[in-house]
Amino acid sequence: MQTRLTINGTGHSLDIAPATLLVELLRDDLGLTGTHIGCDTSQCGACNVLVDGAALKACTVLAVQLDGKAITTVEGLATGGSDADTLHPMQAAFREHHGLQCGFCTPGMVIAGIEMVRRHGHDLDRATIAHDLEGNLCRCTGYVNIIKAIQAGAKAMQHSGEPANA
Repeated sequence: MQTRLTINGTGHSLDIAPATLLVELLRDDLGLTGTHIGCDTSQCGACNVLVDGAALKACTVLAVQLDGKAITTVEGLATGGSDADTLHPMQAAFREHHGLQCGFCTPGMVIAGIEMVRRHGHDLDRATIAHDLEGNLCRCTGYVNIIKAIQAGAKAMQHSGEPANA
């Protein structure tokens, strides 16, 4: 089925099998492996991406359902390449505050943090972050540094001029 998607700022016209999940298209067909498959049941959040600016679990939607949409994966957040100086403020905060351990959940957590800013604004408290992280599983860290990273990332997004849609 012919589908048009903008992925990380690049337009694509793709012939996609109707039963292809977005996560499969991103990983298997386009090589965007930052979007992880962690549970196959939509419980872990490792597959989070932004669709028209809002977070969505890529394992829950068929790629053809997103015809005409803009999708941003974790690879598309940085600007100007992969140099550390160009990381999105939320990515940089995860690095600075060690909001990761094995790193498997990190792409989904970064996207979840950006979604929190979109929904709640730049001033995120620990309780809001902890509540909104439901559905994003980390099996390593205990979430302490993830919460710190999201708080710092939200502030950094404000200072970089990235708006919140709250």
